[in-house]
Amino acid sequence: MPAELDKFDRRILAIVQRDARRSAEMIGADIGLSASAVQRRMARLREEGVIVAEVALIDPRSVDRRLTVIADLEVERERPELLASLRQWIAAEPAIQQAWYVTGDGDYVLVVTARDVDDYDALMQRLVAANANVKRFRTRVALDTLKRGLVLPVDAAPG
Repeated sequence: MPAELDKFDRRILAIVQRDARRSAEMIGADIGLSASAVQRRMARLREEGVIVAEVALIDPRSVDRRLTVIADLEVERERPELLASLRQWIAAEPAIQQAWYVTGDGDYVLVVTARDVDDYDALMQRLVAANANVKRFRTRVALDTLKRGLVLPVDAAPG
């Protein structure tokens, strides 16, 4: 069952999604709570699994990951054991930043980061070699990044 979030929880979430390093004192001053109340709420939000991670976002160019590719994967057979193996492979591959099991022409959509086209090609060769049920993949190279992020809208609670 989803956690009950009041307006303070939602305001805290909106702030920490954009800057997880903000102090409880600063957050409290922004939303009208004491630092200790913010700390208690943050602890509860972590315990309840509302906040699942707090990470640093890195500029891909600074670590030589200049290429972003969106790959559509189509599988040959949807046998459960083959899909499980493919999902494990995808989850374990660090260059695959995001993956979705989707409806439509393909079965999976992957967001992949790579140093260059050769690096991406080597990754996809490994994926196909390790997963016999991958029928084909289509590649779209991102020419420019217009928006990147995982910030969720946490508007005021309904009602």
